[in-house]
Amino acid sequence: MITLRSVLALIAAGTLWSGGAAMAQDVLIRGAEVHTVTGQGKLDNTDVLVRGGKIEAVGVGLAAPPGTAVIEAKGRPLTPGFFGGLSDIGINEVPSEKATVDSGLTVGADKLMDAQWRPEFDVTLAYNPNSVLLPVTRIEGLTWTVLTPESIPGGSFVAGQGAAVLLDGGYDAVLGGSQALFVNLGGDALQWSGGSRAAQYMLLEQAFREARGNSPAAPQPLLHPAGREVLAKYLGGGRVVLHVERAADIRRAVAFVRQAGMKPIVVGGTEAWMVADELARNGVPVLLDPLENLPSDFDGIGARLDNAALLYRAGVRVAFSGSGSLNARKIRQQAGSAVAHGLPWNAALAGLTAIPAELFGIGAGRGRIAVGQAADLVLWSGDPLEVTTAAEQVWIAGRAIEMRSRQTELRDRHLERLRSKTAR
Repeated sequence: MITLRSVLALIAAGTLWSGGAAMAQDVLIRGAEVHTVTGQGKLDNTDVLVRGGKIEAVGVGLAAPPGTAVIEAKGRPLTPGFFGGLSDIGINEVPSEKATVDSGLTVGADKLMDAQWRPEFDVTLAYNPNSVLLPVTRIEGLTWTVLTPESIPGGSFVAGQGAAVLLDGGYDAVLGGSQALFVNLGGDALQWSGGSRAAQYMLLEQAFREARGNSPAAPQPLLHPAGREVLAKYLGGGRVVLHVERAADIRRAVAFVRQAGMKPIVVGGTEAWMVADELARNGVPVLLDPLENLPSDFDGIGARLDNAALLYRAGVRVAFSGSGSLNARKIRQQAGSAVAHGLPWNAALAGLTAIPAELFGIGAGRGRIAVGQAADLVLWSGDPLEVTTAAEQVWIAGRAIEMRSRQTELRDRHLERLRSKTAR
Protein backbone atom coordinates (compact mmCIF):
# COMPACT_ATOMS: atom_id res chain seq x y z
CA MET A 1 0.00 0.00 0.00
CA ILE A 2 1.24 3.48 -0.89
CA THR A 3 0.72 5.92 1.97
CA LEU A 4 0.60 9.70 2.00
CA ARG A 5 4.14 9.68 3.37
CA SER A 6 5.25 7.53 0.40
CA VAL A 7 3.54 9.84 -2.10
CA LEU A 8 5.25 12.87 -0.57
CA ALA A 9 8.59 11.07 -0.78
CA LEU A 10 8.03 10.29 -4.46
CA ILE A 11 7.16 13.91 -5.15
CA ALA A 12 10.25 15.11 -3.32
CA ALA A 13 12.35 12.70 -5.37
CA GLY A 14 10.88 14.04 -8.61
CA THR A 15 9.06 10.82 -9.49
CA LEU A 16 5.63 12.42 -9.54
CA TRP A 17 6.69 15.98 -10.30
CA SER A 18 8.87 17.23 -13.08
CA GLY A 19 9.53 20.63 -14.66
CA GLY A 20 6.88 22.46 -12.65
CA ALA A 21 4.01 20.14 -13.65
CA ALA A 22 3.15 16.83 -12.02
CA MET A 23 2.66 13.59 -13.90
CA ALA A 24 -0.74 11.91 -13.90
CA GLN A 25 -1.42 9.55 -11.02
CA ASP A 26 -4.34 7.34 -10.04
CA VAL A 27 -5.12 7.58 -6.35
CA LEU A 28 -7.65 6.31 -3.83
CA ILE A 29 -8.18 8.62 -0.86
CA ARG A 30 -9.62 6.36 1.79
CA GLY A 31 -11.68 7.16 4.87
CA ALA A 32 -11.95 10.94 4.49
CA GLU A 33 -14.52 13.43 5.73
CA VAL A 34 -15.60 14.33 2.19
CA HIS A 35 -17.16 17.74 1.68
CA THR A 36 -18.77 17.25 -1.70
CA VAL A 37 -20.33 20.75 -2.05
CA THR A 38 -23.26 18.97 -3.71
CA GLY A 39 -26.69 17.93 -2.48
CA GLN A 40 -24.98 15.02 -0.71
CA GLY A 41 -23.25 17.44 1.65
CA LYS A 42 -20.62 15.97 3.97
CA LEU A 43 -19.87 12.23 3.76
CA ASP A 44 -18.06 10.70 6.73
CA ASN A 45 -15.50 7.89 6.38
CA THR A 46 -15.82 7.97 2.60
CA ASP A 47 -13.43 7.06 -0.21
CA VAL A 48 -12.68 9.03 -3.39
CA LEU A 49 -11.16 7.25 -6.39
CA VAL A 50 -9.28 9.37 -8.92
CA ARG A 51 -8.33 8.00 -12.33
CA GLY A 52 -7.15 9.83 -15.40
CA GLY A 53 -7.34 13.19 -13.64
CA LYS A 54 -11.04 12.88 -12.83
CA ILE A 55 -13.11 11.60 -9.95
CA GLU A 56 -14.24 8.12 -10.93
CA ALA A 57 -16.09 7.08 -7.77
CA VAL A 58 -17.18 8.38 -4.36
CA GLY A 59 -18.31 5.81 -1.81
CA VAL A 60 -17.47 3.50 1.07
CA GLY A 61 -15.15 0.52 0.77
CA LEU A 62 -13.91 1.30 -2.75
CA ALA A 63 -11.31 -1.06 -4.15
CA ALA A 64 -8.00 0.31 -5.40
CA PRO A 65 -7.25 -0.83 -8.98
CA PRO A 66 -3.71 -2.16 -9.58
CA GLY A 67 -1.07 0.57 -9.51
CA THR A 68 -3.27 3.02 -7.63
CA ALA A 69 -1.74 4.97 -4.75
CA VAL A 70 -3.77 4.70 -1.54
CA ILE A 71 -3.91 7.64 0.84
CA GLU A 72 -5.25 6.90 4.32
CA ALA A 73 -7.12 10.08 5.24
CA LYS A 74 -8.09 8.85 8.73
CA GLY A 75 -11.14 11.08 8.92
CA ARG A 76 -9.44 14.29 7.87
CA PRO A 77 -11.41 16.76 5.71
CA LEU A 78 -11.22 16.47 1.93
CA THR A 79 -12.57 19.40 -0.11
CA PRO A 80 -12.49 20.61 -3.69
CA GLY A 81 -9.58 22.91 -4.51
CA PHE A 82 -10.20 26.49 -3.41
CA PHE A 83 -10.69 29.59 -5.54
CA GLY A 84 -7.93 32.19 -5.15
CA GLY A 85 -10.18 35.18 -5.78
CA LEU A 86 -9.59 37.84 -8.41
CA SER A 87 -5.84 38.26 -8.67
CA ASP A 88 -2.83 39.02 -10.82
CA ILE A 89 -0.90 35.90 -9.86
CA GLY A 90 1.41 35.15 -12.76
CA ILE A 91 1.06 38.61 -14.32
CA ASN A 92 2.54 40.69 -11.48
CA GLU A 93 5.69 39.20 -9.99
CA VAL A 94 7.43 42.14 -8.27
CA PRO A 95 5.23 45.28 -8.15
CA SER A 96 8.25 47.61 -7.97
CA GLU A 97 9.89 46.06 -11.06
CA LYS A 98 8.01 47.17 -14.17
CA ALA A 99 9.38 44.37 -16.35
CA THR A 100 7.48 41.84 -14.22
CA VAL A 101 4.13 43.70 -14.13
CA ASP A 102 1.64 43.02 -16.95
CA SER A 103 -1.66 43.56 -15.14
CA GLY A 104 -2.51 47.11 -16.24
CA LEU A 105 -2.60 49.06 -19.48
CA THR A 106 -1.51 52.70 -19.52
CA VAL A 107 -3.36 54.21 -22.44
CA GLY A 108 -1.27 56.90 -24.10
CA ALA A 109 2.03 55.28 -23.14
CA ASP A 110 4.53 54.43 -25.88
CA LYS A 111 2.35 56.22 -28.46
CA LEU A 112 -0.57 53.85 -27.81
CA MET A 113 -3.73 55.64 -28.94
CA ASP A 114 -4.45 58.49 -26.56
CA ALA A 115 -7.91 58.83 -25.04
CA GLN A 116 -9.08 55.46 -26.36
CA TRP A 117 -10.39 52.58 -24.31
CA ARG A 118 -8.97 49.13 -24.94
CA PRO A 119 -11.47 46.48 -23.77
CA GLU A 120 -9.62 44.07 -26.09
CA PHE A 121 -6.67 44.15 -23.62
CA ASP A 122 -6.45 40.55 -22.35
CA VAL A 123 -4.10 39.90 -19.41
CA THR A 124 -4.14 36.12 -19.85
CA LEU A 125 -1.76 36.53 -22.79
CA ALA A 126 0.95 37.64 -20.34
CA TYR A 127 0.45 34.78 -17.84
CA ASN A 128 3.67 33.25 -16.50
CA PRO A 129 3.11 29.79 -14.98
CA ASN A 130 6.65 29.85 -13.53
CA SER A 131 5.86 32.72 -11.18
CA VAL A 132 7.02 32.04 -7.62
CA LEU A 133 3.56 33.10 -6.45
CA LEU A 134 1.99 29.91 -7.85
CA PRO A 135 3.58 27.40 -5.43
CA VAL A 136 3.21 29.86 -2.53
CA THR A 137 -0.52 29.96 -3.26
CA ARG A 138 -1.32 26.39 -4.20
CA ILE A 139 0.34 24.68 -1.22
CA GLU A 140 -2.30 26.49 0.85
CA GLY A 141 -5.11 24.64 -0.95
CA LEU A 142 -5.87 27.12 -3.75
CA THR A 143 -6.00 25.48 -7.16
CA TRP A 144 -7.29 28.23 -9.44
CA THR A 145 -7.75 31.98 -9.69
CA VAL A 146 -9.21 34.57 -12.06
CA LEU A 147 -6.61 36.81 -13.68
CA THR A 148 -7.83 40.38 -13.40
CA PRO A 149 -6.69 43.45 -15.34
CA GLU A 150 -6.06 46.59 -13.33
CA SER A 151 -7.07 50.14 -14.13
CA ILE A 152 -4.00 52.30 -13.63
CA PRO A 153 -3.28 56.06 -13.98
CA GLY A 154 -3.61 57.13 -17.57
CA GLY A 155 -5.83 54.19 -18.39
CA SER A 156 -9.57 53.63 -18.33
CA PHE A 157 -12.18 52.41 -15.86
CA VAL A 158 -12.86 49.65 -18.41
CA ALA A 159 -9.75 47.71 -17.40
CA GLY A 160 -9.87 44.91 -19.98
CA GLN A 161 -10.39 41.16 -20.01
CA GLY A 162 -9.33 38.30 -17.77
CA ALA A 163 -10.14 34.64 -17.23
CA ALA A 164 -9.76 31.71 -14.87
CA VAL A 165 -6.45 29.84 -14.76
CA LEU A 166 -5.34 26.65 -13.05
CA LEU A 167 -2.40 27.05 -10.69
CA ASP A 168 -0.84 23.79 -11.90
CA GLY A 169 2.25 25.36 -13.46
CA GLY A 170 1.14 24.48 -16.98
CA TYR A 171 1.48 26.80 -19.95
CA ASP A 172 -2.05 26.06 -21.13
CA ALA A 173 -3.63 26.99 -17.81
CA VAL A 174 -6.45 29.26 -19.02
CA LEU A 175 -9.84 27.60 -18.54
CA GLY A 176 -12.12 27.90 -21.53
CA GLY A 177 -15.42 29.74 -21.25
CA SER A 178 -14.33 31.75 -18.21
CA GLN A 179 -13.46 35.06 -19.86
CA ALA A 180 -14.89 38.26 -18.40
CA LEU A 181 -14.75 42.01 -18.94
CA PHE A 182 -13.67 44.04 -15.90
CA VAL A 183 -15.12 47.49 -15.20
CA ASN A 184 -14.46 49.79 -12.23
CA LEU A 185 -17.27 52.14 -11.23
CA GLY A 186 -18.11 54.52 -8.39
CA GLY A 187 -15.69 56.56 -6.35
CA ASP A 188 -12.63 54.55 -7.34
CA ALA A 189 -13.21 55.38 -11.00
CA LEU A 190 -13.63 59.15 -10.68
CA GLN A 191 -10.08 59.80 -11.92
CA TRP A 192 -11.00 58.24 -15.29
CA SER A 193 -14.38 59.93 -15.67
CA GLY A 194 -13.84 63.63 -15.23
CA GLY A 195 -14.53 63.49 -11.49
CA SER A 196 -18.21 62.47 -11.76
CA ARG A 197 -20.07 59.18 -11.46
CA ALA A 198 -22.57 60.50 -14.02
CA ALA A 199 -19.81 60.72 -16.61
CA GLN A 200 -19.08 57.00 -16.17
CA TYR A 201 -22.48 56.11 -17.58
CA MET A 202 -22.24 58.78 -20.25
CA LEU A 203 -18.96 57.29 -21.46
CA LEU A 204 -20.21 53.70 -21.21
CA GLU A 205 -23.26 54.60 -23.28
CA GLN A 206 -21.02 56.13 -25.93
CA ALA A 207 -18.82 53.01 -25.97
CA PHE A 208 -21.87 50.71 -26.24
CA ARG A 209 -23.20 52.74 -29.16
CA GLU A 210 -19.85 52.53 -30.92
CA ALA A 211 -19.69 48.77 -30.35
CA ARG A 212 -23.18 48.34 -31.82
CA GLY A 213 -22.35 50.57 -34.77
CA ASN A 214 -25.02 53.06 -33.72
CA SER A 215 -22.68 56.01 -33.30
CA PRO A 216 -21.59 58.10 -36.29
CA ALA A 217 -17.88 58.49 -36.89
CA ALA A 218 -16.42 60.98 -34.42
CA PRO A 219 -13.11 62.86 -34.44
CA GLN A 220 -12.21 61.09 -31.19
CA PRO A 221 -14.01 57.77 -30.74
CA LEU A 222 -13.63 55.88 -27.46
CA LEU A 223 -12.94 52.52 -29.10
CA HIS A 224 -10.42 51.16 -31.56
CA PRO A 225 -12.00 48.86 -34.20
CA ALA A 226 -10.73 45.80 -32.30
CA GLY A 227 -12.26 47.19 -29.11
CA ARG A 228 -15.63 47.66 -30.78
CA GLU A 229 -15.56 44.05 -31.91
CA VAL A 230 -14.68 42.71 -28.45
CA LEU A 231 -17.19 44.88 -26.60
CA ALA A 232 -19.94 43.87 -29.02
CA LYS A 233 -19.41 40.23 -27.97
CA TYR A 234 -19.95 41.11 -24.32
CA LEU A 235 -23.07 43.11 -25.19
CA GLY A 236 -24.41 39.86 -26.61
CA GLY A 237 -24.63 38.22 -23.19
CA GLY A 238 -21.06 38.26 -21.93
CA ARG A 239 -19.86 38.22 -18.33
CA VAL A 240 -18.94 41.60 -16.84
CA VAL A 241 -17.30 42.00 -13.43
CA LEU A 242 -18.24 45.31 -11.83
CA HIS A 243 -15.99 46.60 -9.07
CA VAL A 244 -18.38 48.81 -7.16
CA GLU A 245 -18.99 49.46 -3.46
CA ARG A 246 -21.80 51.97 -2.71
CA ALA A 247 -25.37 50.68 -2.63
CA ALA A 248 -26.69 53.32 -5.03
CA ASP A 249 -23.82 52.67 -7.43
CA ILE A 250 -24.41 48.91 -7.28
CA ARG A 251 -28.08 49.30 -8.24
CA ARG A 252 -27.31 51.69 -11.08
CA ALA A 253 -24.36 49.73 -12.47
CA VAL A 254 -26.22 46.40 -12.41
CA ALA A 255 -29.30 47.86 -14.10
CA PHE A 256 -27.18 49.62 -16.72
CA VAL A 257 -25.19 46.57 -17.86
CA ARG A 258 -28.19 44.25 -17.64
CA GLN A 259 -30.11 46.57 -19.94
CA ALA A 260 -27.13 46.42 -22.30
CA GLY A 261 -27.40 42.62 -22.43
CA MET A 262 -24.49 41.77 -20.09
CA LYS A 263 -24.37 39.33 -17.16
CA PRO A 264 -23.07 41.23 -14.11
CA ILE A 265 -21.00 39.98 -11.19
CA VAL A 266 -20.49 42.50 -8.39
CA VAL A 267 -17.07 42.52 -6.76
CA GLY A 268 -16.33 44.55 -3.64
CA GLY A 269 -19.93 45.25 -2.74
CA THR A 270 -19.21 46.79 0.66
CA GLU A 271 -22.80 48.07 0.84
CA ALA A 272 -24.35 45.21 -1.14
CA TRP A 273 -26.33 44.10 1.93
CA MET A 274 -28.42 47.27 1.56
CA VAL A 275 -29.72 46.11 -1.83
CA ALA A 276 -29.62 42.37 -1.15
CA ASP A 277 -33.25 41.70 -2.08
CA GLU A 278 -32.87 43.44 -5.42
CA LEU A 279 -29.67 41.56 -6.20
CA ALA A 280 -31.38 38.27 -5.33
CA ARG A 281 -34.39 39.01 -7.54
CA ASN A 282 -32.12 39.69 -10.48
CA GLY A 283 -29.82 36.75 -9.84
CA VAL A 284 -26.75 38.96 -9.41
CA PRO A 285 -23.90 37.34 -7.40
CA VAL A 286 -21.39 39.14 -5.21
CA LEU A 287 -17.68 38.53 -4.66
CA LEU A 288 -16.76 40.23 -1.40
CA ASP A 289 -14.15 40.60 1.29
CA PRO A 290 -15.93 39.81 4.59
CA LEU A 291 -13.18 41.57 6.56
CA GLU A 292 -14.39 44.95 5.25
CA ASN A 293 -16.00 46.12 8.46
CA LEU A 294 -14.96 49.79 8.59
CA PRO A 295 -15.36 52.44 5.88
CA SER A 296 -12.09 53.17 4.10
CA ASP A 297 -13.76 55.88 2.00
CA PHE A 298 -17.19 57.44 1.41
CA ASP A 299 -18.26 54.57 -0.87
CA GLY A 300 -18.15 52.15 2.06
CA ILE A 301 -19.90 54.02 4.86
CA GLY A 302 -22.22 51.04 5.37
CA ALA A 303 -19.45 48.45 5.80
CA ARG A 304 -20.32 45.65 8.24
CA LEU A 305 -18.95 42.22 9.14
CA ASP A 306 -22.18 40.34 8.46
CA ASN A 307 -22.44 41.50 4.83
CA ALA A 308 -22.02 37.93 3.52
CA ALA A 309 -24.60 36.51 5.95
CA LEU A 310 -27.20 39.15 5.07
CA LEU A 311 -26.70 38.58 1.34
CA TYR A 312 -26.95 34.81 1.78
CA ARG A 313 -30.20 35.08 3.75
CA ALA A 314 -31.67 37.21 0.97
CA GLY A 315 -30.81 34.50 -1.58
CA VAL A 316 -27.75 36.10 -3.19
CA ARG A 317 -24.94 33.79 -4.35
CA VAL A 318 -21.88 34.84 -2.33
CA ALA A 319 -18.23 34.08 -3.06
CA PHE A 320 -15.00 35.56 -1.74
CA SER A 321 -12.17 37.73 -3.03
CA GLY A 322 -10.06 40.59 -1.75
CA SER A 323 -6.87 39.22 -0.16
CA GLY A 324 -4.71 40.31 -3.09
CA SER A 325 -2.23 38.20 -5.02
CA LEU A 326 0.53 38.18 -2.42
CA ASN A 327 -1.88 36.98 0.26
CA ALA A 328 -4.42 35.05 -1.80
CA ARG A 329 -3.99 32.08 0.52
CA LYS A 330 -5.76 34.04 3.27
CA ILE A 331 -9.07 33.78 1.42
CA ARG A 332 -10.12 30.79 3.54
CA GLN A 333 -9.59 32.87 6.67
CA GLN A 334 -11.90 35.48 5.16
CA ALA A 335 -14.50 32.78 4.68
CA GLY A 336 -14.00 31.71 8.28
CA SER A 337 -14.64 35.26 9.44
CA ALA A 338 -17.89 35.29 7.46
CA VAL A 339 -18.92 32.10 9.29
CA ALA A 340 -18.10 33.74 12.61
CA HIS A 341 -20.54 36.51 11.67
CA GLY A 342 -23.51 34.44 10.66
CA LEU A 343 -22.81 32.76 7.30
CA PRO A 344 -23.45 28.98 7.44
CA TRP A 345 -20.24 26.93 7.20
CA ASN A 346 -21.41 25.03 4.11
CA ALA A 347 -22.27 28.31 2.37
CA ALA A 348 -18.79 29.62 3.08
CA LEU A 349 -17.23 26.47 1.62
CA ALA A 350 -19.41 26.82 -1.47
CA GLY A 351 -18.21 30.43 -1.76
CA LEU A 352 -14.67 29.10 -2.07
CA THR A 353 -15.47 26.30 -4.51
CA ALA A 354 -18.70 25.62 -6.40
CA ILE A 355 -20.13 29.15 -6.54
CA PRO A 356 -17.11 30.92 -8.08
CA ALA A 357 -16.72 27.99 -10.49
CA GLU A 358 -20.32 28.51 -11.61
CA LEU A 359 -19.90 32.27 -11.88
CA PHE A 360 -16.93 31.94 -14.22
CA GLY A 361 -18.36 29.18 -16.37
CA ILE A 362 -16.29 26.22 -15.19
CA GLY A 363 -18.79 24.73 -12.73
CA ALA A 364 -19.66 21.83 -15.04
CA GLY A 365 -16.23 20.31 -14.41
CA ARG A 366 -14.82 21.85 -11.25
CA GLY A 367 -15.69 23.07 -7.75
CA ARG A 368 -17.31 19.90 -6.37
CA ILE A 369 -16.42 16.35 -5.37
CA ALA A 370 -18.58 14.24 -7.66
CA VAL A 371 -18.14 11.59 -10.33
CA GLY A 372 -16.85 13.11 -13.56
CA GLN A 373 -15.46 16.28 -11.98
CA ALA A 374 -11.80 17.23 -12.37
CA ALA A 375 -9.89 15.90 -9.37
CA ASP A 376 -8.92 19.26 -7.85
CA LEU A 377 -8.74 18.15 -4.23
CA VAL A 378 -7.24 19.19 -0.90
CA LEU A 379 -6.66 16.99 2.14
CA TRP A 380 -6.61 19.17 5.26
CA SER A 381 -5.21 18.69 8.76
CA GLY A 382 -8.47 20.02 10.21
CA ASP A 383 -11.27 22.50 9.54
CA PRO A 384 -10.07 24.35 6.40
CA LEU A 385 -11.67 27.61 7.55
CA GLU A 386 -9.59 27.68 10.73
CA VAL A 387 -6.38 29.71 10.71
CA THR A 388 -4.37 26.91 12.38
CA THR A 389 -5.28 24.32 9.73
CA ALA A 390 -2.84 23.37 6.95
CA ALA A 391 -3.27 21.72 3.57
CA GLU A 392 -1.48 18.37 3.81
CA GLN A 393 -1.74 17.47 0.12
CA VAL A 394 -3.17 19.18 -2.93
CA TRP A 395 -4.13 17.55 -6.22
CA ILE A 396 -4.84 19.49 -9.42
CA ALA A 397 -6.55 17.45 -12.15
CA GLY A 398 -5.49 14.34 -10.23
CA ARG A 399 -1.85 15.36 -10.05
CA ALA A 400 -0.25 15.53 -6.63
CA ILE A 401 1.58 18.83 -6.37
CA GLU A 402 4.86 19.33 -4.59
CA MET A 403 4.04 20.86 -1.21
CA ARG A 404 7.00 23.19 -1.35
CA SER A 405 7.47 26.85 -2.24
CA ARG A 406 10.15 29.49 -2.00
CA GLN A 407 8.78 30.42 1.40
CA THR A 408 9.01 26.89 2.80
CA GLU A 409 12.52 26.55 1.40
CA LEU A 410 13.59 29.76 3.14
CA ARG A 411 11.94 28.57 6.36
CA ASP A 412 13.69 25.22 6.22
CA ARG A 413 17.07 26.77 5.41
CA HIS A 414 16.96 29.13 8.38
CA LEU A 415 15.60 26.44 10.69
CA GLU A 416 18.55 24.22 9.72
CA ARG A 417 20.95 27.06 10.50
CA LEU A 418 19.26 27.53 13.86
CA ARG A 419 19.51 23.82 14.62
CA SER A 420 23.20 23.84 13.68
CA LYS A 421 23.92 26.76 16.01
CA THR A 422 21.97 25.09 18.83
CA ALA A 423 23.88 21.83 18.38
CA ARG A 424 27.28 23.50 18.78
